[in-house]
Amino acid sequence: MPNRLAHETSPYLLQHADNPVDWWPWSEEAFEEARRSDRPVLLSVGYSSCHWCHVMAHESFEDEATADFLNAHFVNVKVDREERPDVDAVYMEAVQAATGQGGWPMTVFLTPEAEPFYFGTYFPPAPRHGMPSFRQVLEGVRSAWTDRRDEVAEVAGKIVRDLAGREISYGGTEAPGEQELAQALLGLTREYDPQRGGFGGAPKFPPSMVIEFLLRHHARTGAEGALQMAQDTGERMARGGIYDQLGGGFARYSVDRDWVVPHFEKMLYDNALLCRVYAHLWRATGSDLARRVALETADFMVRELRTEQGGFASALDADSDDGTGRHVEGAYYVWTPGQLREALGDDDAELAARYFGVTEEGTFEEGASVLQLPQRDEVFEAGRIASVRQRLLERRASRPAPGRDDKVVAAWNGLAIAALAETGAYFDRPDLVEAAVGAADLLVRVHLDEQARLTRTSKDGRAGANAGVLEDYGDVAEGFLALASVTGEGVWLDFAGFLLDHVLARFVDEESGALYDTAADAERLIRRPQDPTDNAVPSGWSAAAGALLGYAAHTGSEPHRRAAERALGVVKALGPRVPRFIGWGLAVAEALLDGPREVAVVGPSLSDEATKTLHRTALLGTAPGAVVAVGAAASDEFPLLADRPLQQGAPAAYVCRNFTCDAPTTDPERLREALSS
Repeated sequence: MPNRLAHETSPYLLQHADNPVDWWPWSEEAFEEARRSDRPVLLSVGYSSCHWCHVMAHESFEDEATADFLNAHFVNVKVDREERPDVDAVYMEAVQAATGQGGWPMTVFLTPEAEPFYFGTYFPPAPRHGMPSFRQVLEGVRSAWTDRRDEVAEVAGKIVRDLAGREISYGGTEAPGEQELAQALLGLTREYDPQRGGFGGAPKFPPSMVIEFLLRHHARTGAEGALQMAQDTGERMARGGIYDQLGGGFARYSVDRDWVVPHFEKMLYDNALLCRVYAHLWRATGSDLARRVALETADFMVRELRTEQGGFASALDADSDDGTGRHVEGAYYVWTPGQLREALGDDDAELAARYFGVTEEGTFEEGASVLQLPQRDEVFEAGRIASVRQRLLERRASRPAPGRDDKVVAAWNGLAIAALAETGAYFDRPDLVEAAVGAADLLVRVHLDEQARLTRTSKDGRAGANAGVLEDYGDVAEGFLALASVTGEGVWLDFAGFLLDHVLARFVDEESGALYDTAADAERLIRRPQDPTDNAVPSGWSAAAGALLGYAAHTGSEPHRRAAERALGVVKALGPRVPRFIGWGLAVAEALLDGPREVAVVGPSLSDEATKTLHRTALLGTAPGAVVAVGAAASDEFPLLADRPLQQGAPAAYVCRNFTCDAPTTDPERLREALSS
């Protein structure tokens, strides 16, 4: 019989709706039940494409005896971290502080007042490698709750006090300058892996936000080392197993230093960020590889993640059925030489094995290989390779597909909107721009209420119950600003303004300029979460700073610009020390130092060819964080277009800083030069 999770919209929660565990969603009612029954709370946090979440669910939460014990002694609360990043952040901070590490599934035991007192991540069903079994943990916590309640209360109180003392203090609101950005570049150079690309050792995560900083720093300063690190990392990832060489798109991370074996789950946010980065890498270098990867990743998102309502689903699982009934990580993506022969015949299989690096020994498990593009001296016939790739893709499509998490997350759709809009504009793919507009329309229709407040998630066109957090406001505003620049439709600038007004009113500490991840009127947790560092996605802090700066450049709004500058104070403090973990903040700081530049393109109409040429040239400019407005000379769609006339009846472009403009030009080459120096 289904439990309470059957009524939820989260695919992760629905995966647990048939567990024998008497799950509650995160709610005041769950904690009321804990107080009424005098039981502690088991908080279990994960997400739908999490491999070890599935393992623990199968081993423990589907086990009748374990469920009986949980139901008798605990109030059991299941949380989708992607729906409630605030809950996840608060308790993950406690887990990391207590244990020195974190991860999912996250397992936390709470008092009925939501105060944590015991922590962990995955627990096995039997003792293993020094870890206690889950049943031993449960019995130990029950014993402590029953026999040592005072000790539990003391521990919980101390943890809450320690968390309360972790307010961000960054010593001022001054944005970083040349010195801090140069120190950040030096720090990245020290951590760079010159043989393999990327930063640090295994596991290696795609450093999309750091690459964006490197590209912007090179564009502004001409630092060739920054461009080289961006190019080499981009090429290594694109040739590695972390990139899907058949279907496009990136896996979550590489378990090794060489980008060979990925953790196979595919997340919307990674692919949105990397699609945009590769488009910008092509813009800076003209690389054919970067162009191909940007387009293939965009096509992957539209083909495999787009929902019927026009939004983009969150993720594809790492695991799938291997054809024998086993649920195995990577089964959908890996190949043996024998499987190549079955799909292609002997001659083309031998060619494919050489081209994709498939060996008899394998690079993964059980003799299978992850497809790569190793550097080879051999020259391959393009038409034959294209045929091989297409036939392998068709054969792969007959395999059981990985599951898809269909919930639409506002922030990640904002990232996808920006990526698809720009990629479509750069490469003359109006279908990609249309996909971006469709996702933006869904966010406006489903995720925005009458006060322009955002809902975090939706599924099947139905809004979820959870309020948007700072990253939702920042990333969606960023997507709307990119869409405004690409389409020339000022309504997207207006929507971005509505969202950023909420940021100023509800997320900013007026005294310090610091930002919080939740609104002032959001549900109160044991601490108000606040984290300026980037992780898999830009932090809400840096995402909001970037959108505030872009909106100020479009409109001349001093409050928005000042809020962006104050928020960047944390980049001044952290950039030189931990540049890998504040890449988007550094990229925003580059835009601030450059102006950012404001480009107004005016013409008789948006369909006029000369106007379109100037507009595309403006979009292809590499000036960091430049904003573009395009429209008719008399248009009131964008503030930047006001009082910007045609030049002798011809379309013209104005390049400005702080609404002070250079002489207009009608020459695309002169415009290109003005936006690349």
